[in-house]
Amino acid sequence: MPPRSDLPTWRSLMFVPATKDNFIAKAHTRGADAIILDLEDSVAPAEKDAARRALGSAAKTVAQAGADVVVRINRPLELSVPDIAAAVIPGVSALMLPKVMGPEHVKLLSEVVAAREAAAGVAAGTVRFIAIVETPEALPALTAIAAADPRVVALGIGAEDLSTELGSAPTGDALYVYAMLVVAAARGAGILPLGSVGRFADFSDLAGYRESLKRSRGLGFACTACIHPAHVPIINEEYGVSAADADRARRLIAAFEQAVAAGQGAVAFEGAMIDLPVVERARRLLARVR
Repeated sequence: MPPRSDLPTWRSLMFVPATKDNFIAKAHTRGADAIILDLEDSVAPAEKDAARRALGSAAKTVAQAGADVVVRINRPLELSVPDIAAAVIPGVSALMLPKVMGPEHVKLLSEVVAAREAAAGVAAGTVRFIAIVETPEALPALTAIAAADPRVVALGIGAEDLSTELGSAPTGDALYVYAMLVVAAARGAGILPLGSVGRFADFSDLAGYRESLKRSRGLGFACTACIHPAHVPIINEEYGVSAADADRARRLIAAFEQAVAAGQGAVAFEGAMIDLPVVERARRLLARVR
């Protein structure tokens, strides 16, 4: 399926704990396309209420350079419902849903969000979803999750949690199959495959990180999240579209359209023959230009 026309053009999404004022103050300077204010793993149970109360101010701070604001909520309903009540406010673009169990889980949370949008005076459908699968039981439902609700704009797996559940190491080899299932499910639904193939806990190996991103982009991933600011510019470069690539895509499309208008069946472009699938890839590349 072609990508939906309403998708964000994210490359990098950076996590920031909602309770860390010093991180929040600098987040807008890091260059990430979206900032994920975290209410889940990086916030201790005793700090959940404080994190919710901080969202309004934090969202304004991290968005001041133009980044989209995403909030990662908690999975248990007794936490996710008050998380949604606090997070569905003007200025928040999306919620990251951890440990999604299946399409009905997504639909249930969409209903909660719709009620909160109405109560908060936020236009219906404003808040989008990033669905994250982190349990083996949910893996067979990836395709259904991707298409569960119009709010879903991105799909990914949680490498660390999923690896723990599988009893495997969070390596590129161990996660490759599941990563490709994410790409297929997301692309089939016309949404963004979020993630990469590799383990990136070592912030000192930036060259290795870049190589893993090159591989992951080649496998079809569109965007990815990170926890360290040093990763943001690398993600933007590897998951973005360079000026040279965009210029080549425009020239390729123009050559194809000129040839078709002249009634030619075969099209030569810069020493190679091109056909419609090549042109469609060029069009999709241009759609990702920020």
